[in-house]
Amino acid sequence: MIFASPPPLVCIDPGHGTPPAIGRQAEPIGPGSGVLKIKDGGGASGEAVVNLAIAQKTRALLLKRGYRVAMTRTGPVFQYGNGGNIARAQFCNRRHAALMLRIHADGSTNTSLRGFQTLYPAWHKGWTDDIYKRSLKAAKLVQAAAVRATGAASLGLVKRTDLTGFNWANVPAILVECGFMSNPPERRLLQSSSYEWKVARGLTAGTAAFIPLR
Repeated sequence: MIFASPPPLVCIDPGHGTPPAIGRQAEPIGPGSGVLKIKDGGGASGEAVVNLAIAQKTRALLLKRGYRVAMTRTGPVFQYGNGGNIARAQFCNRRHAALMLRIHADGSTNTSLRGFQTLYPAWHKGWTDDIYKRSLKAAKLVQAAAVRATGAASLGLVKRTDLTGFNWANVPAILVECGFMSNPPERRLLQSSSYEWKVARGLTAGTAAFIPLR
């Protein structure tokens, strides 16, 4: 008897939402590292709410296409494990996700900055060497699809060595910065349901291009 493989699982991580007392705690940025980083700086003002709204819309669209979806948080507070970015990565690792999709919005003291960018893990032996290539491929596809869907300015791809959620991931992982909460016009867009759906459609299209359903 032949059993069909289950559809790919996408692990969506809406950024922030960690209780401040936990967020201020530190954790190693990678396995065996002596470099510590706080678990959650809180993000830009209003960001955690926007992240969750976009994540929920993306989840709905992925489920409609036939994907399986897990979310690190489905409410305003992130409560899994010890509450840090290691826990977020472990949540997705334990579910053997085909992609860890980390959803964020940016902030800057320069209020004119705007646009969409996608972060991916830099190659690091023992940390990300097993996910680097697939993560970069996912980043390219999701960035292109999101810019097409939203019409946002493209700020391109950024590789990062210092993100705990990447360095502890055992599955392909990317982080999308969906716009700048510090830019008033873009903030208004990010807080509008219609634009959040545009972002979600872009994230869904890029994810589907990375892991097509069979």
